[in-house]
Amino acid sequence: MGRNILHCDMNNFYASVECMLDPSLKGIPVAVCGSVAERHGIVLAKNYPAKAYGVQTGEAVWQAKNKCPGLRVVEPHYDEYVKYSVFAREIYSRFTDMVEPYGMDECWLDITGCEDAFGPPEKIADIIRETVKFELGLTISVGVSFNKIFAKLGSDLKKPDAVTVIGEEDFKEKIYGLPASDLLGVGRSTGRVLAGAAIRTIGELAAADPRMLVSKLGKNGLALWQFANGLDESRVARAGESPPVKSIGHGTTTVRDMENDGDVWPVILELTQDVGRRLRELEMRASGVVIHVRDSNLVCRQWQTPLSIPSTSAEVIAAAAFALFRAKYRWDLPVRSLTVRTVNLAPEGAAYMPGLWDDVELADRRERLGHCIDGIRRRFGKDSVRNCILCIPSSVPPEHAEIVMPTGMPC
Repeated sequence: MGRNILHCDMNNFYASVECMLDPSLKGIPVAVCGSVAERHGIVLAKNYPAKAYGVQTGEAVWQAKNKCPGLRVVEPHYDEYVKYSVFAREIYSRFTDMVEPYGMDECWLDITGCEDAFGPPEKIADIIRETVKFELGLTISVGVSFNKIFAKLGSDLKKPDAVTVIGEEDFKEKIYGLPASDLLGVGRSTGRVLAGAAIRTIGELAAADPRMLVSKLGKNGLALWQFANGLDESRVARAGESPPVKSIGHGTTTVRDMENDGDVWPVILELTQDVGRRLRELEMRASGVVIHVRDSNLVCRQWQTPLSIPSTSAEVIAAAAFALFRAKYRWDLPVRSLTVRTVNLAPEGAAYMPGLWDDVELADRRERLGHCIDGIRRRFGKDSVRNCILCIPSSVPPEHAEIVMPTGMPC
């Protein structure tokens, strides 16, 4: 029996919550924006009146105001967004226990087998859409399909407050003419690679030679070919189920551009404090480090390096990330943001083969030191033990983002 998957996407979520909480905002252009002082002065969300002026998510506040002089800018209220996200998931859980969040405002639902209780998949999607609107005052778009990728694509096709079905028998007619960038997993850099191979639509991606895609994009190329051909078999996680951890990372946009190696080192070291702590909490060690660097022109680059001894040490991870940065980044432009991510994770007790000159005893001492520091910080606070260089006022804002991938998607 085929699967029935829904993807529920709350329309303009942050802005919609703000307009619902403050009725004076309804009907006028509104943008929810991050702190300008902390260099997060970008549009996080906008409502449809603002979108009509060309305001785009991710652009600077000043750019949005140039397009729309009457734009009302409001600060985000994350506690409210979390609350309404939980409310929406409670509604979804009335129909199935297979509810997998994808960010705060999106969820996949596997409703296979629920037809006897609630009706056909499209009817279930419509009931959910109407229930969210009635109980929460918010609208959602719902994609209905036979896999997660096409369900997600369906929810993007018609907004707001709509249901779109992409069936197994007609998906080629409905989506093969769409841009390849509409497919989950095709970001800006991947899109450029595909365009260089004369692949601009989902249909052209589906018809491409998978061996060519692998040569250009690695294993992600094969995954995208499978997605375009409707061969995604990734399952929807059960509500409350944690997806397998494939990587742990933290990133930040600094309050000012980093202009030299001396600016970069404390930022990397600050980020790896949380990375190391998360690894130890999960009782896992990392064998590789990836850095993502975005310059002042918002161009992103990514590089990866192995660790000779798997580690949870913030200092070891930071040193590897910094050495990689110094070897690869040429300082053509200042750096606006950095992410450090650990990959190739394995349980703490997993066997490994150290190199001939690796100091295993030193590595073990660093691991034990990390656990000791965690204990002190749990008892006396996060800032009770810090590297000396991190006691100097930092360009890292108070919060930085954790990197999470949905279940079954390539990392």
